[in-house]
Amino acid sequence: MINVDELGPRIIIAFGDKMHLSESTCFGFILAVVIAIVGIWLGSGLQKVPKGKQVLAELLVGWIYGFCEENLGKRYGESYAPYLGSLIVWLAFANSLGLLGFRPVTADINVTAALAVMSFFLIQGSGIYRLGPKGRLDELGDPIYLMIPLNLISEVVLPVTLALRLFGNIFGGMIVVELWMHLMEFLSYMICDVPFLRCITVIPLNLFFDIFEPLVQAYIFTMLTTINLEEAISGQSPETAEKRRLKREARKHRNDVEIKEA
Repeated sequence: MINVDELGPRIIIAFGDKMHLSESTCFGFILAVVIAIVGIWLGSGLQKVPKGKQVLAELLVGWIYGFCEENLGKRYGESYAPYLGSLIVWLAFANSLGLLGFRPVTADINVTAALAVMSFFLIQGSGIYRLGPKGRLDELGDPIYLMIPLNLISEVVLPVTLALRLFGNIFGGMIVVELWMHLMEFLSYMICDVPFLRCITVIPLNLFFDIFEPLVQAYIFTMLTTINLEEAISGQSPETAEKRRLKREARKHRNDVEIKEA
């Protein structure tokens, strides 16, 4: 049987009774440091004619910038590529730690919630910075201002859905693998004293839940962040902007006529 109390992240370092560092926090920081060191190494000693590690670095950076420019446009893609690139690379490895026998960092709801809140503030802050408060309000009121309450709810719910989607898929995959291994252990002991089925039959599950799904979830989280970011900084649609411009001009013309008649 699976001990439910052991499903959460373990406490590695405790500071008294109320403060502690869990394995998710420790592994998250260690992973960030390792990725930073590897990134610095890949970016060192660059040459005009790429070869060796520089080829790999240029392929990765080129794909990230191409992804951002494709979804955000050339105007904004370059500005947000560092954040979105760091996000997808860190998530790809954080989701895949189960392949090394560790608990995936994103199997902790606190981690996915923190990532979702970061993306939420990036989206809202960028929308206000690029469009201004009124422009951001106009974007939320596209195509009509009556949509503002519904769009505000959608914006507030976004970080919740981002966090739960990532956490649910990674944590669910971890539970499925654990249940399968317990089942294979039970069946193995019905045949002999060696749990050989645990080692053999878990490989396909590891390939899916520790390699394929982590990469897919990292891409989905980054893509959803990018899509919502693009909507926040692009402003209202040209059709809505033109309609509102014509309404303003008509209202101004009507007011001028009333003033002249008065």
